[in-house]
Amino acid sequence: MTQEELKNMIKNIVEDNGCELYDIEQTVEGDHKFYRIYITKPGGVSLNDCAAINNLVSPIFDVEDPVEGKYFLEVSSPGVERKLSKPEHFEKSIGENVKVTTIGGKKIKGQLKSFIDGVAEIGDERIKFDEIKKAKTYVDWKNYKFN
Repeated sequence: MTQEELKNMIKNIVEDNGCELYDIEQTVEGDHKFYRIYITKPGGVSLNDCAAINNLVSPIFDVEDPVEGKYFLEVSSPGVERKLSKPEHFEKSIGENVKVTTIGGKKIKGQLKSFIDGVAEIGDERIKFDEIKKAKTYVDWKNYKFN
């Protein structure tokens, strides 16, 4: 099974459980490998959502090993401060605060006003998606009002 076929299978499982696939990440932290599946849902993702999807994906991974060697499978929400790595991430984050670092090293921070034709408008600046090295949403905790 190819990585694309596996991704589509995971996407179907996630959607069958009332969630949306946000991203898949394979990473190494120290001596440990991780295969992370990030999911979203209107109103937020619950621990039960993560557990149900994990329990359905895990047996598939026992057969279709997506990572060489020993690894940990994690299913979770991308979090309130989440990585933006795809155009659709930007489209769904309009109105939120974002931090962007360009390929040239410029740092831009502010509200994402729009994302049209691959161009993000952040504050008074416009940046093409192709020029973004890394980006994430952030919460202004100093001005955040807790209920």
